[in-house]
Amino acid sequence: MRSTLTAAVAALTEGVRRGDRFQTLLGITGSGKSATIAWTIEQVQKPTLVIAPNKSLAAQLANEFRELFPENRVEYFVSYYDYYQPEAYIPSSDTYIEKDSSINDDIDRLRHSATSALLTRKDVIVVASVSCIY
Repeated sequence: MRSTLTAAVAALTEGVRRGDRFQTLLGITGSGKSATIAWTIEQVQKPTLVIAPNKSLAAQLANEFRELFPENRVEYFVSYYDYYQPEAYIPSSDTYIEKDSSINDDIDRLRHSATSALLTRKDVIVVASVSCIY
């Protein structure tokens, strides 16, 4: 492990043990962020929420963490919308457009699985996307 990654793991681990509620790891593509987070999770042994910028990266991380933590419960938590169009009003034509959406039932089940795991296990790693809040 590179010394910068070792230092990052140590700092993140200390932050968790100190009780810091929020920590952010920044780095360029390929800099070892995923590995750093995995090593930190291994050190602290606590339920963990990892937020990725989009669904694709969240899925990739979840799969990587399932391989790295075969005994842990690794869950995928992303927005269950396949499609979402918020309501809108166009004043120039006095047109109202109703909200429209399509929910993916499979992803909804995965979200429920993540919630259930958090309530019943101590070894949970939830990998989510930023869009999961929508």
